Amino acid sequence: MTIEELREKGWIIMECISGSKAYGLDTPESDTDIKGVFLLPKEEFYGLNYIPQIANESNDIVFYEFRRFMELLAVNNPNILELLCTPDEAVLYKHPFMEAIQADMVLSKLCLKTFGKNAYSQVKKARGLNKKILNPVAKERKSLLSFCYLNRGEGALPVLDFLEENNWKQEDCGLVNIQHMDGVYGLYHAINEDYNGIIRDRDANDICLSSIPKGQQQIGLMYFNRNAYSTYCRDYKEYWSWVEKRNKSRYENSISHGKNYDAKNMMHVFRIMNMAIEIGREKKINMKRPDRDFLLDIKAGKFEYDELLSMVEEKKVELDKAFAQSELQEEPDLTLINRWTFEIRERFYEGL
Repeated sequence: MTIEELREKGWIIMECISGSKAYGLDTPESDTDIKGVFLLPKEEFYGLNYIPQIANESNDIVFYEFRRFMELLAVNNPNILELLCTPDEAVLYKHPFMEAIQADMVLSKLCLKTFGKNAYSQVKKARGLNKKILNPVAKERKSLLSFCYLNRGEGALPVLDFLEENNWKQEDCGLVNIQHMDGVYGLYHAINEDYNGIIRDRDANDICLSSIPKGQQQIGLMYFNRNAYSTYCRDYKEYWSWVEKRNKSRYENSISHGKNYDAKNMMHVFRIMNMAIEIGREKKINMKRPDRDFLLDIKAGKFEYDELLSMVEEKKVELDKAFAQSELQEEPDLTLINRWTFEIRERFYEGL
């Protein structure tokens, strides 16, 4: 099932512009995001072909089946509450039956958790991007040999430096286990012996052991820092996967303002937290942002990264206080939501 098929079949019962244009935070470069609700006919809903959600490839157009929409509403999901509170000028279509569902009747103290969790996940993403920008991983992958060291005096010498000093090839070396010393190996070298080398090849993920003839003199003890190598492999994979998949325009924007963080991401952190604080205090969702100028300043990179993180901690305190003093219900009235879910679907089916 595709978005186009939803439209052709006439199953859409609500369609709204979402994202920055719904918040009043759009700029000339902003895309148009769409969210909405569709309702499956009886044979699809009661049969084996239930479809809870449909999105396009870029995930900037998302439609929820009515039951899934109501399930998420029952747990005060931020995306669903925002969709329900879309400003009139951003509503492209809304079936009259949907008017019965009122956000102020389902808002609860669950929003502290749902909006807060959403905001903190955005902070985590921002930190992750900041780390990637400040700590790029070279495209040429290091070999395992870069994590091997030879004892020398009171310190350690990288094996690669040791081999270069002696003009030796790693293929002419042999290793043996040292009993009771994890990660430590006896190192041997001989050009005319059939040693396996320290590693089989440059892409090897573990060291090689060799059979050492009696009488061969041990060069020294070699240590393989297995944990550091594993961490490097993980970081390398994550970094270059991120490079491949990253949003190029957002990345270039992060670099251009020179603050080394995803400014749009951090803008949404404060948008979400401020919306949550307003829910706790005012018992309503303000989609059009009264803090627009402040949020756009963040997006423009006018704050230092550490300054924003410090402000996030202050917002956490403000958020907790707002909900501690809030008169909101503890949880949504599931009986009410269940009745809406049943009655509205029945009205649709009776009208078909």
